[in-house]
Amino acid sequence: MIRIQRALISVSDKTGIVELASFLKKYHVDIISTGGTYKYLLENYISSIKIEEITEFPEILDGRVKSLHPKIHAGLLANMDYPEHVQTLESLKIQKIDLVIVNLYPFVQTLLEIQNSKSLDKEELQERIIENIDIGGPAMIRSSAKNYLHTVVVCDPSDYVPLMLEMEKLGGYISKHTSKKLAAKAFSITASYDATIAQYFNEELQIHFPDILNVALKKVSDLRYGENPHQQASYYRSFLEYYKNTEKPFGFKQFQGKDLSFNNILDITAAMECALSLPKYGVVIVKHLNPCGVSYVNEEKDLILAYENARESDPISAFGGIIAINGNVDKKFAEVISEHFYECIIARSYTKEALEVFSKKTNLRVLQLEESELLLKNKKELRAGFDGYLYQDVDVDFVDRKYWKVVTEKKPTEEDLDALDFAWRVVKYVKSNAIVFTNQNTTLAIGAGQMSRVDSVELAINKAIRKGISLQNSYVASDAFFPFKDGVEIAAKVGAKAIIQPGGSLRDKEVIETANEYGIVMVFTGQRHFRH
Repeated sequence: MIRIQRALISVSDKTGIVELASFLKKYHVDIISTGGTYKYLLENYISSIKIEEITEFPEILDGRVKSLHPKIHAGLLANMDYPEHVQTLESLKIQKIDLVIVNLYPFVQTLLEIQNSKSLDKEELQERIIENIDIGGPAMIRSSAKNYLHTVVVCDPSDYVPLMLEMEKLGGYISKHTSKKLAAKAFSITASYDATIAQYFNEELQIHFPDILNVALKKVSDLRYGENPHQQASYYRSFLEYYKNTEKPFGFKQFQGKDLSFNNILDITAAMECALSLPKYGVVIVKHLNPCGVSYVNEEKDLILAYENARESDPISAFGGIIAINGNVDKKFAEVISEHFYECIIARSYTKEALEVFSKKTNLRVLQLEESELLLKNKKELRAGFDGYLYQDVDVDFVDRKYWKVVTEKKPTEEDLDALDFAWRVVKYVKSNAIVFTNQNTTLAIGAGQMSRVDSVELAINKAIRKGISLQNSYVASDAFFPFKDGVEIAAKVGAKAIIQPGGSLRDKEVIETANEYGIVMVFTGQRHFRH
C-alpha cells in the first residue's frame, strides 16, 4: 500500500478540491500547490506550501514554467524500493510526493468559448488557444502514473470521493491496485488531451487524413446491448462534440422510452441523414439500416401525407421500424403515427400535445434533433478491417444536377429530373447493390443488399407485385452502374419511365442502347454511392 504523507495539488477545475484538501489536512498530509490553486485554497482557509518554496525557483514566463523542475519530478518518479533512489532524494534534500491531484488547462472548453466569441480578433483567439495547452500538468500526470507503485495520481474530480473513502478505510493509505487503475485513467486523459490538440491543429491546417491518426473519444453512455444481446456496447463522441452541448450528449434529446441500443443508434442515424437530404419536408422509415419507405412534401402541413405514402411503400417492413421526420410533429400527426408499432421516432420538433399523445406508449423512444448540420458536415467513419481500421469521409455529397449527363435519345422533362433527383437521394441510403423505384416524391419498391444488381431489380419488382403497386411510369435509381443490360430490360418491361445511375460500365453502350430500345430516359451522374 502507499502511505499518503505529501500531496501536490494543481487544478484548473476547482470542483471538490476544497473538500479533498480539507480531508487531507485531517490526515496530516503536507500539501504543495501552484499559484492559482494556492490562492484558491488560501481563500478557503486551507494552508499549503507554494511550489516555488520547494523548487527554490520562481514561476516564470507568465506561469508557463513552474512545476517542470527536478525537485518536483524526482519526488514523483522516485522508486522507493531502489536504495539508490532513496539515497539520491536524501542527498539532494528532495522529499517524496505520494499523491498528485492535477487536472489540465481546459483546452476544449476554451476552444469552444473562443469559437463562439465575436469580440476577439484572430490573433487574440490564437493566443488564448495556445495558452490553454497545458505542459506541466501532463508532465506531472505522466511521471506519477509511470511510478504508480509509489505515487498516486488523480486527475478527475469524480475520483475524489472514492479516494477519500479508501484512505479513510485504510487509515491514510491507498492500495496499489487502486493506484494502478488511476494511472491507467491518467494516461487515457493525457492521451486524449494531446489527441484533441492534434485534431485542432490538423483542422486548422485542413489536414483531413494525417499520417498519424489519434482518435480522442469520450464515453457518453453504455448501451442496452450491442448489435446482438450477447454483445456489450457503448456510445462515444469526440471531446469537442461532447462538450458542445452536454445537455444532449447523444446529439439529440430523448423525451421518453427505453434506453437506446447499438442498432437503434445506427438506424436513427441512417433514417435522419436520409430525411435531411430530401428536397423538402419528408418522412423516412428505416428497418435494419435500409429505408423501406420514403416520401416528401412541399408544405410542412402535409407531413401526414408523406408519412402515409412512406408507410404504404412497405407496411410489413415498417412494423417495428424507425421513423425520421424532417419537420414538426403536431397532435394529429402523432395520433396517426401511434396507430402502429415503431421502435423510435426522431423529428426536428414536436408540439406539446404531440408529446402527450406519445406518452401513452411508454416503450416508444421519442427523440428530437435540432442541430442537423452535425449529421451532414465533415463527418468521418472508422470501421474495423482485417487487422486494422478503415477511416474515410462519410458519403454526404450529391453531385450537382448540372453535371448530370442525359445519355439517351429521349430527354427528361423538369418534372422527370425532379423525380430522378428524389430517387437518387434515396438510393444512396440503401445497402448495395441498391435499386429504388419511385414516383415523383415517394418510394414504390426497394431492392437492397443483393449480390447482383439484377437480383436487386427483381427483388424490388416482386415486392411491388405482392403489394399490388404499379411501377408504370416509375423512376429507377441504381447506386452503381448496370454491368449488363438485363437489369434495364426488366425495369423497362414493368413500366419504368426513366433511370438514373452513375454510368462507367464497360457495357454502357449496350445499356444505353437497351434504354433507347424501350424508349426510356437514362441519366448518368458520374457519382457512385455504394453502402456496405
